[in-house]
Amino acid sequence: MENKINMTASLEDYLEAVFVLAQEKTSVRLTDIASFLQVSKPSANRAVNTLTASGYLKHETYGDISLTSEGETYAASVLHRHKLLKHFLVSTLGVGEKTAEEDACKMEHVMSAETIKKLYDYLERQ
Repeated sequence: MENKINMTASLEDYLEAVFVLAQEKTSVRLTDIASFLQVSKPSANRAVNTLTASGYLKHETYGDISLTSEGETYAASVLHRHKLLKHFLVSTLGVGEKTAEEDACKMEHVMSAETIKKLYDYLERQ
């Protein structure tokens, strides 16, 4: 039985990391996630266990980690928000790449769906 959780910014970052890593690698392991997010393996393990229990990830014991269909949808949404925000910050506001990356990572977790939609529409008109 899946135990749905209150999704935090940190857990969203883990889903996004698995999504990105899965596009780059044939298999995603705990060490890959910890390295990607620059966190300890125990921290990554706790997050993976939480996301697995909630039905967003599948984790073979001491093995590969993959997104469930629900996890993939959620992670793709987070990544889309991230890319949209970074693009806006760089191309419209002229923010530097490094700063835009850091700010987009923070902003992607707190902006409403309505604001993201309006931002997308705005950028489409440009």
